[in-house]
Amino acid sequence: MRLAVIGTGLIGASVGLAAKRSGATVFGFDDDEATAELALQRGAVDQVKPTLGEALGGAELAVVAVPVGRLAAQVRTVLEASADDCTVTDVGSTKTAVCEAAAGSPRFIGGHPVCGSEARGPAHATADLFEGATWFLSPLPHSDPARYRLVHGFVGDLGAVPVAIDPGAHDRLVALTSHLPHVLANMLVNHAGATRIDGHEPLSSAGGSLRDMTRVAGANPRIWVDIFLENAEALRAALAEHRRGLEQVDSALASGDAGFLARWIGEAVRNRRGMISDAYGDPGELHRLRVHVPDRPGVLAGITQALGAERINIEDFELQHQSPERGGDLTVLVAGEREAERAAALLEAQGYGVVVAPALDE
Repeated sequence: MRLAVIGTGLIGASVGLAAKRSGATVFGFDDDEATAELALQRGAVDQVKPTLGEALGGAELAVVAVPVGRLAAQVRTVLEASADDCTVTDVGSTKTAVCEAAAGSPRFIGGHPVCGSEARGPAHATADLFEGATWFLSPLPHSDPARYRLVHGFVGDLGAVPVAIDPGAHDRLVALTSHLPHVLANMLVNHAGATRIDGHEPLSSAGGSLRDMTRVAGANPRIWVDIFLENAEALRAALAEHRRGLEQVDSALASGDAGFLARWIGEAVRNRRGMISDAYGDPGELHRLRVHVPDRPGVLAGITQALGAERINIEDFELQHQSPERGGDLTVLVAGEREAERAAALLEAQGYGVVVAPALDE
């Protein structure tokens, strides 16, 4: 396949790397020549073309990977500049505006890979970024079925799982599962940062709950301002529903309604169990090991190698750093009570204190 990647940042360059692994010839174009050159050095594209038209010449598929604020206009330009036998898709995190911008073209299939990282730029691109990731596709009634099959197969070749969805439904979904969490994380950390309680600064004594809840706070404003504004209608609807939920909790606190609070927490337990089940399988089998570790080189490598040598699979792990003097708390998730006990015994033999508990008992 001859592929044109328009925009060679993290996602675009990762598309190029993954596509080349599948045998595609990749031509890149980026308004930022330095970004395009770095993508070429990383091996994400075979050639960088000086103009959009040259990059699109002879392309069977064009992937538009520019920031959301420029996406609709760029898709229109690519459709106008490309040949009739070139299928066009995108990787933007909102779909309504870009699908409308395609103006009924049967050659366009909207797309959104649900993956990425806090990093940006082609220097951080990887060929395996899309492995196992959901990749939403938004075919419309006028979309050419053959074009959809082409993009669907391309996405699968990159290792992702294609899922068809209406553009409006997509934007409401990501407003709730991605954009709202970013808004709330920013609000929570800003609230804590702007508050003083009897001279104490909340952020200086933040515990794991605040760190967990605000991991995505302060994400790249060049990206997220555009996302918030592009999906403003769906995000405002999600915020309105969130406010209604907060008002219910506030009312229960004011009236001392312990029953409501218990049911509310119970509902959260069930919902979180379902989310964890989707990610790891049977959540009842998942066990959490908490290990206090010192802040010194090689500690994490030693722990993971020790468990790996005994063929104990680590489902997930997280390090909460406290300070250079106090070290941090390592949380390791292991499937199965027996495997968790074996892992704990191995780590205790190395001198670590370990606390084991079912993952959902907290």
